[in-house]
This record gives sequence, structure tokens and C-alpha cells, in this order.
Amino acid sequence: MKVLISDNLAPIGEKILKDAGLEVDVNTGLPPEELKAIISDYDGLVIRSATKVRKDIIEAATKLKVVGRAGIGLDNVDIPAASEKGIVVMNAPDGNATTAAEHAISMMMSLSRNIPQATASMKAGKWEKKSFMGREVTGKTLGIVGIGRIGSIVANRAQGLKMKVIAYDPLCLMSWFRSSG
Repeated sequence: MKVLISDNLAPIGEKILKDAGLEVDVNTGLPPEELKAIISDYDGLVIRSATKVRKDIIEAATKLKVVGRAGIGLDNVDIPAASEKGIVVMNAPDGNATTAAEHAISMMMSLSRNIPQATASMKAGKWEKKSFMGREVTGKTLGIVGIGRIGSIVANRAQGLKMKVIAYDPLCLMSWFRSSG
């Protein structure tokens, strides 16, 4: 089986595929027309977010059996067109959930400590220490909309910071409250 990796992927991803006995080609940054011209040579396609697997690409994929997204979303894949052709589309939903959640916490901490404003001030050659006093997050309430994989990790990390967490998930039609204390 021959697999094309069309987006940047950690070297371990390529190694896993090769260790499984697959023939792997890495060709990143392909314009859609170039991908369309070569996709018929492949049984599998590994993407991230840059490659758009549109209907015309799927139609040109005469041997394609699977599209694997190294990441969460599948908004860059025409799933109905793939399904119609019997092509399995899958993703790695836990692939970067922790990273995304920790990034959200980092941004929250940055804003609570006025880091963007202080950085801009410093770059302007000023030292306005007293103008950028931050706030502690301990004891504050964090509201989370969406308590799926990422939201749950954010809630867990926030509880570790001794925050009160309330959450609502419109897909589950439920709310969640947890106080850490």
C-alpha cells in the first residue's frame, strides 16, 4: 500500500507508517491541481489542516481507501464525497487536545497578567511596572462553553489553579459545575 503525506507531519508519524510496512511519500505544499494529478497513485492520504481534500480531488483518487487527518478537525475534507466513494475518513481527536487546552490556559494567564500590554509597552521603550499589575486567577470563576475533550482538559487545569469552573455544552444540552476547594 502506498501512502502520501501531503502536509507537515512530525517525523514519528512517517516512521510509524513505514514501520507498518507501507510505502510512504512525503510531498508537502502541493497546490490542489498537483495533488489532483498524483492522487490516483495512492491508497492512503495523510493530511493536517493545509491540504483541502475537495470533491474533485476525491473523484481523481481512483485507488484511495483512507484519508487520515493528523489532528482534530475534518472541515478540510469533503466527507460526503469520500463516503460516496467508500473512502474511510478518520482523524486523531486526542492528537493535540492537551496542547490546545494548555494554550487556552496560557492565553488566560497572559491576559490576567497583562502580558500583551506590558510587552507592547516594553517594546516602546517604557517601563510601566505599576500600570500592568496582574490579577490572580485563584478563586476566580472560569466559564467554559463546550466540555468535550479540550474543554474538559481546560476545566481540569483550571481546577489545579484553584479556580471555580462552570461549563455548558450545547451539544450535550447539559451544564456542569465543579468547584475546586
